[in-house]
Amino acid sequence: MIAVKNISKSFGTKNVLQDINLKFERGKVNMIIGKSGAGKSVLLKCLVGLFDVDAGSILYDERPFSEMGYQAKKKVRQEVGMLFQGSALFDSKSVIENVMFPLTIFSDKSTEEIKERAIFCLRRVKIDETADDSFPAEISGGMQKRVAIARAIALQPRYLFCDEPNSGLDPQTSIIIDNLIREITEEFDITTIVISHDMNSVMEISDTISFIHQGQKWWEGSRDDIMNTENQEVVDFVYASNFMKALRASFTKKS
Repeated sequence: MIAVKNISKSFGTKNVLQDINLKFERGKVNMIIGKSGAGKSVLLKCLVGLFDVDAGSILYDERPFSEMGYQAKKKVRQEVGMLFQGSALFDSKSVIENVMFPLTIFSDKSTEEIKERAIFCLRRVKIDETADDSFPAEISGGMQKRVAIARAIALQPRYLFCDEPNSGLDPQTSIIIDNLIREITEEFDITTIVISHDMNSVMEISDTISFIHQGQKWWEGSRDDIMNTENQEVVDFVYASNFMKALRASFTKKS
C-alpha cells in the first residue's frame, strides 16, 4: 500500500498540488484521472521521488519514502515497476535484452538465471519465443507494450506505476493491455497505480478511482460510485462523449 498524506507541490508561485490525501491499496488497480494540466503527472513524479514534495508525506507500506535520503529511496525504487506512456524500449536491444536489462543492473542473478526470468516474464505477457530476438521496431505497438510490461515485472515489484498505458493503441489491443495489468496486479499482489484518460479502461479494470482537479483530490470512489456521482466536475470529465452519457443513463435507469 502507498499512502499520500497532505502533500503539496509548487513551482514558483504556481500551486500544482494542494493538500492531497490518497491511499493506493495492494492487490488493486488504483486509477488516477483528471484533465490535462490537473496535476496528475506531477503527482506521479512525486510518488516515485522525481520531485520532492513541499509539504506532507508519502509512505510505501508505512516507510516514509518522501523523507528518505538518496540511497534509501534507491532501495525502495528497486521494488517499483514502471510502464511508460511510449513503452520506452531500447531500440538497439532485442526484446529479451530489454527485459533482461533491469535484472542485469539491479539483481545479483547469474546470466542464466536472468535469462530464465526474462523468458518467464515474456511468456506471462503472451510474447512467444519467435519474438525474443526481434528489435522493438520489428514488432507492433501492442507487442512493444507487452514487452514493456514484462520488463516492468522482471524485478518482481511490489508497486507498479502505469502512465497512460493505452496511449496510441487500438481498442482491441487496449483491452489486452488492460486485462494484463489487472491479471498481474491480482496474481502478484501488487499495488498498481494507473494514470489514464481512457474511460473504457477506467470502467473496465479500476478498483479505486481518484479524480484530480485544479491540483486537488476532487473526488474518489469505485466504478459503481462514478456511475452515480453528482459531482459536476467528474460528470463533465467522465461523461463528455455521447456514448458515455448514454452508458450512464442506462446504468442509472437500471439502478
